[in-house]
Amino acid sequence: MRLLMLGGTGFVGPAVVEAARERSWEVTVLNRGTRGVPEGVRALRGDRTAAGGLDALREGEWDVVVDAWSGAPRAVLDAARLLAGRAGRYAYVSSVSVYGVPAPADKDEATEVVAAAPDAPATDYAADKRGGELAAAAAFGEERALSVRAGLILGPYEDVGRLPWWLGRLARGGPVPAPGPRELPLQYIDVRDLARWTLDALAEGLHGPYNVVSPPGHTTMGELLEACAAVTGGEAELRWAAPEAVEAAGAEPWTELPVWVPPGPLHDTLHRTDVGRAVAAGLRCRPVGETVRDTWAWLQGLGGRAPQRADRSRKGLPPEKEERLLAALAGGGRGSLG
Repeated sequence: MRLLMLGGTGFVGPAVVEAARERSWEVTVLNRGTRGVPEGVRALRGDRTAAGGLDALREGEWDVVVDAWSGAPRAVLDAARLLAGRAGRYAYVSSVSVYGVPAPADKDEATEVVAAAPDAPATDYAADKRGGELAAAAAFGEERALSVRAGLILGPYEDVGRLPWWLGRLARGGPVPAPGPRELPLQYIDVRDLARWTLDALAEGLHGPYNVVSPPGHTTMGELLEACAAVTGGEAELRWAAPEAVEAAGAEPWTELPVWVPPGPLHDTLHRTDVGRAVAAGLRCRPVGETVRDTWAWLQGLGGRAPQRADRSRKGLPPEKEERLLAALAGGGRGSLG
């Protein structure tokens, strides 16, 4: 199989390239050239936001294309139109965000999505991702376009900062506020499981939308943070706090306390998605301990400093809010879980 990866050096891209090379596929990557590509991968240079940025793709044929673009749908449309006559299938890595916020619990691929246009400029994340889906289908046709609606993505290569922040904080040891409840169920997809499922789906000729994230309750907040504490040396002391205590301390869910949101409509949006269609099509999700262990090993190989996407905000709890929350928990403040 001949794969064209649009991007290839960020988060999802390296995992797709690695999975393709494990299959002995022929891999071509188009990117701006700011980061290197693995040996044996053909590198083309191009900036999709610039005039002439796709010129390197005007020649060549590929069996499958994977596009993880986050931004203006028109960039997906331009690339897909250029490739439609010279590539077999097009997978666009989208997001369950296309269902909007708040989205209903147990949403599936038939759930209503946000309004969007395939030739639109960048607006907001949900509309951009939905527009990217429409762009891929407009150029390749419904039968040759696959929309991979990913949920929360974790694992090696993460350049968003969620799991790397938790690992870094727990590695420093000492008391660490842990947002509860401990048994709060989480859904996420290891980036490598996402990559492998996407390539399998392309090889099998699947098309249309698929929610690709772990089944609901695949892990819990407790299992995630306890795995982080164990793999980083076990010197950290998790101090569980009820959502009320977190709110009283002014700590922001999702951004300042990555991955976590309290029970309620937003939690249902992020962590209660029906994935029966993808599971029936072969989706398998590794244990959370493996995701945590391998992400930590990857970080160690980078000297502990994870890359950070310029278009995403930095994640993590500011020291002053951590101190405020720990002080409230130590004093038996409202919402402490002990």
